[in-house]
Amino acid sequence: MTGSPVPGVWEVLQCARCLYMWRTSEPARRTRRDAYPEEFMLTPEDIAAAPEVPAVPPLRRPEAGTATR
Repeated sequence: MTGSPVPGVWEVLQCARCLYMWRTSEPARRTRRDAYPEEFMLTPEDIAAAPEVPAVPPLRRPEAGTATR
């Protein structure tokens, strides 16, 4: 999908089946199927029956006159 701002440090990959994305620098529990937590795994049937992929909410903007971190 994309690479790190510093070339060669990490890449972002995506599963073609479920659209899960991860950086290659993340731990095995996020990057390897056999180490991924079972309670979060989806079957092909789960994916097919999903009503929609949730939208990413819009970025929240600070109110005028408030400090940002």
